[in-house]
Amino acid sequence: MRLLVLGGTVFLSHAVAAEALRRGHEVVCAARGTSGRVPDGARLVKVDREEPDGVRALAGERFDAVVDVATMSHRWVLDALRAVGADAGHWTFVSSINVYADAVTAGQDERARLHEPIAEEAPPEERIQHPYLYGAIKAASEQAVLERMGERAFIVRSGLIVGPGDVSDRFGYWPARISRGGRVAVPDAADQTTQWLDVRDLAAWIVDAGEQRLGGVFNGVGTAHRLGAFFDRTVAAVGAPDTELVPVPLPVLEAEKVEYWRGPRSMPLWMPDEDAGFCAHDNSKALAAGLRPRPAEETLRDVLADELRLGLDRDRKAGLTAAEEAELLRALEVRS
Repeated sequence: MRLLVLGGTVFLSHAVAAEALRRGHEVVCAARGTSGRVPDGARLVKVDREEPDGVRALAGERFDAVVDVATMSHRWVLDALRAVGADAGHWTFVSSINVYADAVTAGQDERARLHEPIAEEAPPEERIQHPYLYGAIKAASEQAVLERMGERAFIVRSGLIVGPGDVSDRFGYWPARISRGGRVAVPDAADQTTQWLDVRDLAAWIVDAGEQRLGGVFNGVGTAHRLGAFFDRTVAAVGAPDTELVPVPLPVLEAEKVEYWRGPRSMPLWMPDEDAGFCAHDNSKALAAGLRPRPAEETLRDVLADELRLGLDRDRKAGLTAAEEAELLRALEVRS
């Protein structure tokens, strides 16, 4: 199979290219080449999708399968479809569960209502003001792929993608912190759900889809877990012997200005109630179509190994610093 990966230098697109190469396929990666290197054995075609006609270097090339991970640009998607869509045997578009209009209801499948598509591009300052713009642009991009590619289209609505190479620092915060042991502050939200998928499992399924010409729309997410069970499994898999989980009530977290989900001074994976369904989507259709999530313990151990390689004391994009956690635990003691 001759595979085009629009990207190929970072995380999911790199994992897809690497998996395809491992299976003996010919892989072409189209990217600027500034974010990282393509896997050994792949051919890099330099393109800049921000530029008008930025994918013109691909014109005239034919591919058995194409994988596009365009994040937030409907124009990027259209440009790629125009350049190589007509002669492509299969087209994967990595979308997002952000396309769903209802973020509260758990267990939604692929038939749930979507945000109204927005095809227009928006400058960065407007993106902040539109809370659903990411999902709306993804919905428009899905629509374009389905209209152009028909049965050759494979739409993957991804959720939280984790694993070695993740640059968000969200998931990795927990195995890194719990491996150090001691009193570990966690949100007192044990019954909330969390849902993730190892990047290597998603990449393998995407390559499978290209090989098998699998079409349709799928929630490309892992199995939902209770957040409390996730912390317990993390302790069992990578925790130090003296690890003590300390649930911090939500009023204390709010008073101490601890953020949800991601970013500095945050508790990653914890979600506000109004977004409780975000990490609880139905993945039964994807499982029936061949998605095979690996055991959580394997992902946790491999992510910890990656964290150790990067350095546990580095500045992180998500989570609490040691000083912030100590401050939070002291505030909890004062309020107890």
